[in-house]
Amino acid sequence: MEIFHLRYFVAVAENLSFSRAARQLHMATSPLSQRIRDLERELGQRLFDRDSHHVALTRAGTALLPVAKDVLGRFDDIPWQLRRALGPERRAAYVGVVPALHPRLRERLGRLEACCAEEFDVKRWPGNSGNLLNAVQRGDLAMALVHLPVHAEGIEVLELLHEPLGALLPAEAFTGRSSVSLSELTDYTYVTSAPGTLPTYFDQLKVRLKAAGIHKEVNLNIGDYASVREIVANGSVFGITLLSAGNREEEKGGSVVLPFRDFSPALATGLVWRRDRAEPDGDLHGLVREAGAVFSAPIDPR
Repeated sequence: MEIFHLRYFVAVAENLSFSRAARQLHMATSPLSQRIRDLERELGQRLFDRDSHHVALTRAGTALLPVAKDVLGRFDDIPWQLRRALGPERRAAYVGVVPALHPRLRERLGRLEACCAEEFDVKRWPGNSGNLLNAVQRGDLAMALVHLPVHAEGIEVLELLHEPLGALLPAEAFTGRSSVSLSELTDYTYVTSAPGTLPTYFDQLKVRLKAAGIHKEVNLNIGDYASVREIVANGSVFGITLLSAGNREEEKGGSVVLPFRDFSPALATGLVWRRDRAEPDGDLHGLVREAGAVFSAPIDPR
């Protein structure tokens, strides 16, 4: 048995879906299923009841889940536990940063780097929200600025900013408009960048769009937002993006961004860290305390 067997088992157990777990692990479903069968064979226990439609934990799987999570937690803690044991010298603290982070949050991060410079060498690490959250859970990152919502065991969340979202529309059809309603977009196709590149909040947006009668959707196979803007400029499709003042006033590459009249979506950004590492005897107590002071003041998204 290898540690990755337990990691794969926990992913399937938490998702109760081999396909969703495979996407989370960035692997194909077939090798994931094989690794689970290997683990079941070695333990001599069937861990999942599964058919073509459902996956459920067996009694053995239910018993194994807390044990596996405890083992993984201890294994993932090794790097920071070692750093903690080696003493209080100035050490690197990596802070995860999502793409297109608001400039005012970048300013606050710069302040944190300056005020903690004696104890921590704060470094930035880019990534999408899901990968950054996983790295915080593993102890690879001290904390991360991620898009919300975040629901993870042992993780504290400080919500910082809500940025309004608008509709990215073909300029030819919407130039001169001040807003748009969802009912006007039922004949349009909703386009997004590649799966896994968008915040989980966009899953909620899809539900809202379908409820409004917008059922056509296309996902590009690349994560470059500029590509979404290019395809919107062709007409008959639309996207959802940050509603900045510049976007409201300017046509860019044949597209324009307008606020919704009947819908008020907003993308939230927050700071996340592991609760145990911020406790008085935790290795990041001082850093999290300073981060709370730096980031807690209200931030104007304009």
